[in-house]
Amino acid sequence: MVIKIRKEDALTYHQGKKAGKIEVIPTKPLSSQLDLALAYSPGVAEPCKEIQRDTANAYKYTAKGNLVAVISNGTAVLGLGDIGPDASKPVMEGKGVLFKKFAGIDVFDLEVNEKDPEKLIQIIKALEPTFGGINLEDIKAPECFIIESRLKDSMNIPVMHDDQHGTAIISGAALLNALEIIGKDIRDIKLVVSGAGAAAVSCTRFYKGLGVRDENIVMCDIDGVIRKDRPNLSEIHNEFATDKDIHRIQEALVGADVFLGLSAGNIISQDDLRLMAENPIVFALANPDPEITYDLAMEAREDIIMATGRSDFPNQVNNVIGFPYIFRGALDVRAMSINEEMKLAAANAIARLAKNPVPDIVNKAYGENKLAFGKEYLIPKPLDPRLITTIAPAVAKAAIASGVARKSIPDWEAYELELQERIGIDQRLMSRVISRAKKNPKRVVFAEADNRKILKAAQLIKDEKIGIPILLGNKEKIQELIAENSLELPEVTIIDPNEEPAKLDQYGLILYNKRKRKGLTPYEAKKLMRERNYFGAMMVETGEADALISGLTKDYPRTIIPSLQIIGVKKGVDRVAGMYIMNSDKGPFFFADTTVNVNPTADQLVEIIGLTANGVRFFDIDPKVAILSYSNFGSAKGDVPTKTALATMKAKEKFPELVIEGEMQANVALNEKIQKENYPFSALANNKANTLIFPDLASGNIAYKLLAEIGNAEAIGPILLGMNKSVHVLQLGSSIREIVNMVAIAVVDAQSIEKG
Repeated sequence: MVIKIRKEDALTYHQGKKAGKIEVIPTKPLSSQLDLALAYSPGVAEPCKEIQRDTANAYKYTAKGNLVAVISNGTAVLGLGDIGPDASKPVMEGKGVLFKKFAGIDVFDLEVNEKDPEKLIQIIKALEPTFGGINLEDIKAPECFIIESRLKDSMNIPVMHDDQHGTAIISGAALLNALEIIGKDIRDIKLVVSGAGAAAVSCTRFYKGLGVRDENIVMCDIDGVIRKDRPNLSEIHNEFATDKDIHRIQEALVGADVFLGLSAGNIISQDDLRLMAENPIVFALANPDPEITYDLAMEAREDIIMATGRSDFPNQVNNVIGFPYIFRGALDVRAMSINEEMKLAAANAIARLAKNPVPDIVNKAYGENKLAFGKEYLIPKPLDPRLITTIAPAVAKAAIASGVARKSIPDWEAYELELQERIGIDQRLMSRVISRAKKNPKRVVFAEADNRKILKAAQLIKDEKIGIPILLGNKEKIQELIAENSLELPEVTIIDPNEEPAKLDQYGLILYNKRKRKGLTPYEAKKLMRERNYFGAMMVETGEADALISGLTKDYPRTIIPSLQIIGVKKGVDRVAGMYIMNSDKGPFFFADTTVNVNPTADQLVEIIGLTANGVRFFDIDPKVAILSYSNFGSAKGDVPTKTALATMKAKEKFPELVIEGEMQANVALNEKIQKENYPFSALANNKANTLIFPDLASGNIAYKLLAEIGNAEAIGPILLGMNKSVHVLQLGSSIREIVNMVAIAVVDAQSIEKG
């Protein structure tokens, strides 16, 4: 899917409270004079002396071993061309974010004001003491080949130009699997390449390493087939020049088995594809528009196997499948380079992973029922959590086997666990939820559509196809806000309840019949329907919408009561509860109850535990439940320890399949070492708690807000648990991002309810 990006949104995102996308955070305590003395003078002298004695100790006493430089001179930035080093900085910061998100690697982005290859080589080479690896980025060809080659020869840390090798490795894996499916030998295939830049050249070289023969390769650029008789051929292009009597790409495509496009959009026709051999493989990787669109290619031939660079079609060749994990494996064995053996190991690991059964967590993330190896699933999806534990070890093993590693890994199983912990294997929780939402968007009614944040969120929801917004409120005011904020919502439904007399009568009658024995009169019921929370809830109840979002401008009780009266709770549920996801650098934690039940009894806590456990499973995570108190297993007396101890006992009886422990203090719940040393009988001593049940609303509400404000955790929620249909109440004053997250959750919730 190509997401529409608005200039204002992009600039606001990059500006924010802190300009840019990255920051440096200390990893050691700095709270006392002793800490400061250890961090700097005089304590810092000791590691300095150890590193002077042996420079390898830099990996032991500094962050070098987990630090990569993303370096560019801004000469070939995305599709923008030579925009200069200053203008390239947002892209380099973005690359740093991907390294951190997917592989837990820290990055300094370095934008260098130097176009002379020789000078740039010397600048980068001089940086070797600082970094564990170098990622070259957006440097134009042919200079990028010279720069990378010279740096690899002269530096003793991994250097890789991702524009060249990332696409080569990922598409190489796809090629291996495509050939296996159609039963062709890579040594016999005829390859036609459209494009002669860095990526095209590197891919072609890599394919040669996989087995493609020189005589079976034809490379084309904007002037046609690159032939040996073309004047002024560069050294690189001469490597792929042919002496065959062909001049146009259409001539080259006759009988070709594979087309690799890394050039420009819409330059190949359906008739061109019909010239190719039986079961042709077409990798149209130009972005954002491929050389031929997926739909046209599929229409042209039924036997085609196709990949593009786009996420809205099968087989997306996305470099994020490769580079974070390749560097991760290289850094973890202190490799001196990223050699061909390591790149081939990465490609083969990616290819093998696609043949393994796809876990439910990936199927759900992409809204699929059964992703399986085949023509439409040649390579793993970018959000597959197994990528890091598949590719990084393969690269590390290849580095060791090929002799470029300076460190071994004695326990590969322990290494896999370490990889998971480095990134918090579930940090991509919301990415998976959003992907699931996009596969089957639902109608989401916004009860507070006369608000700028809601409308901006609705724009994102519409553009990204997460859901189908329905806006409630005064039409004139909403349209004015849309115009003032330069939004584009012409096709979005806007409903003013006050202008819907027939609906007010219909909905009022339904509400009256639901509440007539609760003292509600027909007149009062119709009057209540003018309130948007009542009207929106009734739209969901009658099936005219699938989910309701509200609460941005009103307190929680006023927002939730209409939905409780109209929609109600699920069968067998006596109460609802509110859960927050706290997304931290240690992974996600689930807090409940944070919004609804003021002082639940032990029995009510048991019900909250059940609701919360189901809520955690909704995100494809196995709940490990800690019931919190100010006491550890009876160490202190009082109403709270007594209540939580009783709730623990009853919950263990009611939910024997759950890992549950309590009553316990919060720090003990999250510290397995303390439990093993002091409470070895604890069910959480070998199962890290991820679900925290608070004894009352005050403690839960205070805890999540403190963690969000001063603990650097992202709060996602509140997620309303136990409702019969998808209703979710925003936190007062939620940001646009928080609204979008809640809508994605609401859509996936509605999908689950629809499936029953």
